Amino acid sequence: FGTNDKLALVVGILVFSVIFAAVLGLIARRRPLIGAAGFVAFALVGVWGSQQPVSAPLTAVLPSLMAGAAGVATLRFLLQRADAPTARETAAVHNTAAPTPDSVSMPERRVFVLSAAGFALVAGAAAAGGRALRTRFSAASSRNAVTLPAPATSLPPAPAAVGVNTPGVSSFFTPNADFYRIDTAVEVPQIRTDEWELRIHGMVDKELRLSYDDLLRRSVVEEDITLTCVSNTVGGDLLGTARWLGVPLRDLLNEAGVQAGADQLVGRSIDGWTSGLPLDAIDGRPALLAIGMNGEPLPLEHGFPARVIVSGLYGYVSATKWITELEVTTFDSFDAYWATRGWDQQAPIKTMARIDTPRTLAKVKPGTVAIGGVAWAQTVGISKVEVKIDGGEFVEAILADQQNVNTWRLWSVQWQDATPGRHRITVRATDADGNVQTEDRADPFPNGASGWMSIFIDVTDA
Repeated sequence: FGTNDKLALVVGILVFSVIFAAVLGLIARRRPLIGAAGFVAFALVGVWGSQQPVSAPLTAVLPSLMAGAAGVATLRFLLQRADAPTARETAAVHNTAAPTPDSVSMPERRVFVLSAAGFALVAGAAAAGGRALRTRFSAASSRNAVTLPAPATSLPPAPAAVGVNTPGVSSFFTPNADFYRIDTAVEVPQIRTDEWELRIHGMVDKELRLSYDDLLRRSVVEEDITLTCVSNTVGGDLLGTARWLGVPLRDLLNEAGVQAGADQLVGRSIDGWTSGLPLDAIDGRPALLAIGMNGEPLPLEHGFPARVIVSGLYGYVSATKWITELEVTTFDSFDAYWATRGWDQQAPIKTMARIDTPRTLAKVKPGTVAIGGVAWAQTVGISKVEVKIDGGEFVEAILADQQNVNTWRLWSVQWQDATPGRHRITVRATDADGNVQTEDRADPFPNGASGWMSIFIDVTDA
């Protein structure tokens, strides 16, 4: 389902709940205890889920318990209404004349239907009210009150030369509103700055506990970094570039004192999600506990109040959002969230090039066709991008200036004399060490996709 996975999950839960409740209702007509037990079991599943991870507060079980109790009570009430005798049945029991069909109003059935509809309306109103009440606890006001500190040395604005004048090619910086979001949180965690704390512990000489105000008082730096998701397929859009503001991770770890033998830094989110990155990866490259993104506090959906950003590593091993813990440990002693599901423990980003324009199956006019896109090889840099039309030779594209080796590089090429018909456009990149992007196709699992991107377009006068 791609980035619609959370919507699919919620819709699936709702559909399952409706079907499950309908089946329980039918069973309960003959065996009421089984129906009630079904609702209790459903509530217990919610209780179990609310306690994952085990560090979750016990109060998290209350919504599931209350929902289970409401389900059992509603079932019992509706069963009583469904089993209430009709006027004809009452007449038969008391040996009185049965009412004629025209005079039978069946009020009991009407009561049942109206009761069921009433419960449905109450449930819907409760859900809407709960979501409205939730906004009272939003962290948006806390975020709006943040004034970010000035970096020790501000980066100059990115020069125009890092972009290209080809319509359809991505801008060098990705606007926050357009930046991709991939995480396991069904609801965006709401953490106010006055409630947030970062704990740095594990194989350290001194455990640190930092409040958000502590971070604001520290020396912060700016870094331009392209972040990439391991789920990004060949030609995918699960990456973006931002100017991040934060405290260097190395400064924090030096203060805590890393003990000998440690080789993994585990990031732990407020919802228990974990990432694990090699400790030596934070040396010689930008690695931040970030609090700002493109000149403003982190957006709520991108990790406010703080998150980890490390250049050159896929997000699933490094980019913990809504972070509350950094644990210094070893790879032998701990597997992070996705490592337990078969993904590689260490995941350097692979060199890749993408065509942004024209789009696949686009119709373009004969003559000159503008082609352009982005390429990335974080921590190394891009030295060359080549484009091939159909079965011809690769032609070198024009590269925009490289902001730094930790960001993507934009490119463009003018295809002259495009003739009518369907054509295939292929792109590949070469990193600054001279390594050509592999043509071998691979799916994202277990350590990132690979392969050359190709698209088909139609050149036509129509």
